[in-house]
Amino acid sequence: MADSPHAAIPAEILNRKGARTTALVPANVRLLLNAGRIESANLCEWLIVDHAQLARTVFSDFGWDHLTTETETALQNLAAPTAMKRTVAVGAVLANAFQSRSTVSKAIAALQQHASDTVRSWACAMIGQSPQFDLSEKLTLLRPLASDTNMGVREIAWMAARPLVSQNVESAIELLIPWVSDSDHRVRRFASEVTRPRGVWCQHIGRLKECPELALPLLDPLRADDSKYVCDSVANWLNDASKSQEEFVLETCRRWLEQSPVPSTIAITKRALRTLTKTGTADLKFLTDLTRKSRKANGGSSKTSPRKDE
Repeated sequence: MADSPHAAIPAEILNRKGARTTALVPANVRLLLNAGRIESANLCEWLIVDHAQLARTVFSDFGWDHLTTETETALQNLAAPTAMKRTVAVGAVLANAFQSRSTVSKAIAALQQHASDTVRSWACAMIGQSPQFDLSEKLTLLRPLASDTNMGVREIAWMAARPLVSQNVESAIELLIPWVSDSDHRVRRFASEVTRPRGVWCQHIGRLKECPELALPLLDPLRADDSKYVCDSVANWLNDASKSQEEFVLETCRRWLEQSPVPSTIAITKRALRTLTKTGTADLKFLTDLTRKSRKANGGSSKTSPRKDE
């Protein structure tokens, strides 16, 4: 990261909430985003970053000017230049540019310390596309990015790992077991999100759509997590699974409510069953009964949500 990356940047820019639409992103904020001086404050800002302009600046700072033309060409050749595809394209250029494990590791280290979240996302995409590393090594490299303070970087981190996770489901689950007991809620959430059977903006994992029980070593320890960020991911995981393995999800929710009748578990199961609740294809009376018992066990508290932390 450059020295004093926020020097001379007004506090109102550093503390901004972000524009509600891409059209409303101020010109001065756009300039700083494209110069790599600040990170995006929300999705709208992330979407409007000019990756080619940012690459010219960052690569010049890193002494990688020889990669600028190739990067610009890769970006221009995108049929649908979404922000996600632009990120992956730059990551591919970087993955191909550095061949030895040591040079790749040094490049990743430089990228992941940058002030720009887009540049840190390039690190994720680079890791995902670097053939020098196996799944275990990629997860180790992605670990700091999985706990990044910027949500966008964290999303690209699990997406970068997902193709190999999909190809190696059992070994991936074994490798991720320590992650679900990590003190960092963002790391715990990564383990859930990267293995979701369907997920968002990514290919499905057929093995887990058919056999969701394989992921119980990851899901069970998270059934009463105190982080809403984690609980929402676990609930979404089960909701994914409910679309192909309804009975598994019903039984898992029933078991969890019986084993840990706490607000977090109630919140997870309620959210997890939203598709089945909407379609009306399953008998969910047990959820009402067990939820009532759980609240009674908690002194009649009506609180049904875990701690909000993101």
